[in-house]
Amino acid sequence: MRAAWLAVTVAALGYFVDIYDLILFTMVRKPSLVALGACGALDPASASCESILTTKGVYLINMQMGGMLVGGILWGMLGDKRGRLSVLFGSITLYSIANIANGLVHDVDAYAVWRLLAGIGLAGELGAGITLVSELMGKHDRGIGTTIVAARGSFASVGTWR
Repeated sequence: MRAAWLAVTVAALGYFVDIYDLILFTMVRKPSLVALGACGALDPASASCESILTTKGVYLINMQMGGMLVGGILWGMLGDKRGRLSVLFGSITLYSIANIANGLVHDVDAYAVWRLLAGIGLAGELGAGITLVSELMGKHDRGIGTTIVAARGSFASVGTWR
């Protein structure tokens, strides 16, 4: 039973980080694109720059969401073959490396590649975590375990309210 509650804790923290990343990226997307020089010599407050930032921001989000789509399928198949725990930690590792690399990019295309990889990593955490919790817990505790994962993960959005 101790392993099940450890899985609940790890899955909940993974889901917390997932939600926090999605919200935080939305908040820093425009300033990070401006810092990368996405608008060139244009004034960041100008309508032309806003249009460029919106287009490039949508491109980055689409890359991340595409990564999550691919990652959900990829990590699901890997979880069936290699086990849920290895997939959980593998996805956390990929996600962490990708987010560190996000801070080191020098152009929008590199940013998009790392957001894609971050999305792939993000997709594995919740799927593998919930499945692992469901497999380790008895049928009477399963609902409570998955509810705790979802509830703790949702608290990430509370910390980002303005």
